[in-house]
Amino acid sequence: MLRENLADPTRGKRLTIQMEQVTVRNKTRATVIGTKIAVADTFLTRLIGLLGRRRLDAGAGLWIRPSSGVHTFGMLFSIDVIALDRKLCVCAAWPVLRPWRISGVSWRFHSVIELPIGSIDRGNIQLGDQLEILHERLS
Repeated sequence: MLRENLADPTRGKRLTIQMEQVTVRNKTRATVIGTKIAVADTFLTRLIGLLGRRRLDAGAGLWIRPSSGVHTFGMLFSIDVIALDRKLCVCAAWPVLRPWRISGVSWRFHSVIELPIGSIDRGNIQLGDQLEILHERLS
């Protein structure tokens, strides 16, 4: 479980949000895309997204579900973005989505993964690639 300590802009306090963490693997290319991908699947976690962060570390990211597209309004850094259909097949990719931009939006997209800049090129992620999500096992 990932704990995020974020400033609450309405009250000047900090709030803690817990998000599940998963590993995302590209089955088509037999590569790991990220091992510390936080799952944003509630209204609050999807609303906040990556706001307030100054960077994404290698192997980290944010899987936003459901999502038919993303924006980078208010963000402080560029990201790579991939859009997935319901079967976790890559439908679209935006390498180097800079702050104050909008990705494409489509009803075909079921979820979106935000990654550190360069992840799409390093992982050779292509349209049509089949991804899989590996959930962390709690012992």
